[in-house]
Amino acid sequence: MRIAVTIVVILAVLFGAWQLFDHAVMSGKLGTERGAGTIIGDAVPTAEIIGRQDAVQSATPAGREKQILFGDLHVHTTYSTDAFLWALPLNHGKGVHPVADACDYARYCSAMDFWSITDHAEASTPARWSQTKDSIRQCQARALDQANPDMVSMIGFEWTQVGNSPAEHFGHKNVIFKDLDDDKVAARPIAAVGAAMDALRNNAFGMPTIVSLLNFEERQVYWDFNTYVKNVQAVPLCDAATPSGQLPADCYEAAATPGDLVSRLEDQGLDPLIIPHGSTWGFYTPPGTTWDKQLRPEHRPEAFPLVEIYSGHGNSEEYRDYRDVAFSEDGTSGLCPPKTDTYTPACVRAGEIIEERCLAKGVAADDCAARAAAARDDAANMGIAYHLAVGGEEPDEWLESGQCTDCFLPAFNYRPLTSVQYGLAISRFEEDGTLSTRFNWGFIASSDNHRARPGTGYKEVARRLNTEAGGVIDPKYRKIFLDDETPEDAYSHRRTREELQAIAGFQLTEIERQSSFWQTGGLAAVHTEGRSREAIWDALQRRETYATSGPRMLLWFDHVDAEGDTAPMGASVAVADAGTFKVRAAGSFKQKPGCPDHAVSALGEERIASICASECYNPSDERSVIERIEIIRIRPQVSADEDVADLIDDPFLVHACPLDQAGCSFEFTDSDFAAGSRDALYYARAIQEPRPTINGDPLRCERDEEGNCVKPKLCYGDWRTGDEDCTSMKDVRAWSSPIYLSYQAAISSE
Repeated sequence: MRIAVTIVVILAVLFGAWQLFDHAVMSGKLGTERGAGTIIGDAVPTAEIIGRQDAVQSATPAGREKQILFGDLHVHTTYSTDAFLWALPLNHGKGVHPVADACDYARYCSAMDFWSITDHAEASTPARWSQTKDSIRQCQARALDQANPDMVSMIGFEWTQVGNSPAEHFGHKNVIFKDLDDDKVAARPIAAVGAAMDALRNNAFGMPTIVSLLNFEERQVYWDFNTYVKNVQAVPLCDAATPSGQLPADCYEAAATPGDLVSRLEDQGLDPLIIPHGSTWGFYTPPGTTWDKQLRPEHRPEAFPLVEIYSGHGNSEEYRDYRDVAFSEDGTSGLCPPKTDTYTPACVRAGEIIEERCLAKGVAADDCAARAAAARDDAANMGIAYHLAVGGEEPDEWLESGQCTDCFLPAFNYRPLTSVQYGLAISRFEEDGTLSTRFNWGFIASSDNHRARPGTGYKEVARRLNTEAGGVIDPKYRKIFLDDETPEDAYSHRRTREELQAIAGFQLTEIERQSSFWQTGGLAAVHTEGRSREAIWDALQRRETYATSGPRMLLWFDHVDAEGDTAPMGASVAVADAGTFKVRAAGSFKQKPGCPDHAVSALGEERIASICASECYNPSDERSVIERIEIIRIRPQVSADEDVADLIDDPFLVHACPLDQAGCSFEFTDSDFAAGSRDALYYARAIQEPRPTINGDPLRCERDEEGNCVKPKLCYGDWRTGDEDCTSMKDVRAWSSPIYLSYQAAISSE
């Protein structure tokens, strides 16, 4: 009896000790708040900067005085929650990536001319915002001549909005400030009301205690993650009724819509750049979402002069007329559209999977067909979580469904109604049918890197560092993020809508198949009067910008009117006839292995290995060749009933280029412009010779005789693919900002 009592007492003590330990871990008491890090590198030597400028000038058309500078306006550190999650050892992470790493990487690994930090506002605290600003100022202070700096560093944040339905979804926007002083930037980052904010501020959010015990050598980083989360939750919500300019600095501010975001910034006397991005990325964008509602005046479409057309999350340029889901006439129910020759809706594939399993079990064909129909219906009504309509599903079972199979490096689960081309083709009209609003974007690209690595696209190496590839190191960790149990009745099992509502976080997303669609990032290019902050900002404001899918391609695109006046890319021109367009492109420099001596001297071999993976921007004197230049014409709607597919000419023209390192030039006009008597916009897309590209063929499908994908070879971020870079040959491209022609009838001289 005494022994039994003793055992009970010991067990009670152990249980109590475990509860105390578990509470200490989950409440963040055992962790510490990570800082912004320490910048190592000084300014790039002046001779190197002059050499870069001379290299661009050598390919510049005669008479051009503006420089071309390259940057990345979309960069995350482990001050962003998802970045911290992927930095954890259980996710193949290499440890935290602070703001200081981004500064050194931009300056010496990728050799950026400008960049901006854009950590998620939803994870910001007053301390993190203060440290971010201080670190960016320190990065800028390394420049020897602030009027002609080696690199311009900018302060920004990301407004990370996710809606549960198309009507509620507005997507992500980066907010970039010109200046660095406290009174010239937001008093606090402004979060987005919705899923991202709610998940992070949920008291249950955190890394389970058992993880730190299973990976005990790395326990501190898991404890620090929980401290990171609790420090967010400790910041009180701002009073939503108080004007933004009157709020204290130490509260958590949020905006529900794009218009609300703009208004709050204006109330602080601020006029930053606000840049939509990742618009077609179906990982978080509900099926059926469109740009249309964001043209409403209350959402302030005029406040978004630029759009990010490409990033490491994929391409968002191209419109396709397929639909991922359809809706009933009253808009309340999702309907599964049929497949086409080039596109299989994911809901269709859900039915196919269920039917294949069912027939394999020997169930009657009619019964299997009914189960498949139910699966299609459920999947069409489950938004981004459609895959949960199939019990125990595996990523490769979905084949190519949900993907744009003929787009250039498409975003995962591509949403064509939020593509850039669709956004440029639509118009909003008043009730009387008069034109109200259109988008008039300039184009940029950036990385959206979450490992403090701006400008990753210079070389296709180190997939686990230079893309968002990540995933658990061992199957035993999978259940932390995903429910991987296969039900006994997998050929008919489906999640009910009630069950779905009880699920949260990454369980709702296709986090594993997504891994095959991560690329290295793109670049924002600007035509500027100089290297100063003001010159770069002015170029961004006037949309004299272009995007590349990573390498430093050179691109010029101009319009010359009947009077001989020239307007550059991004301009809006009122004309009676199309005039003449002039295009020139030159390829990027091919890269040498390793890092240049000045980079190794500045950072040291150990830091070069740690943050650059021992591979830096290291140009040879040989340029890649431009294979062709494509011109895209879009004639925006002049009535609401016009079919967008008929308004997008992609391509409008194709010019084959001589295989010449010196580049490629040509001129064209549009003889139909005046006859059409309607507005039009044109942009150039320069295509450079292919190179090995990480996830260049995202699904690497094994195909049957008819070309159908029968077995994909996914490039997983977890234990299954390992450190393979999953490269395939893929071309490189650059997109000019459009030139907008507003039709203006000729005035008679009589």
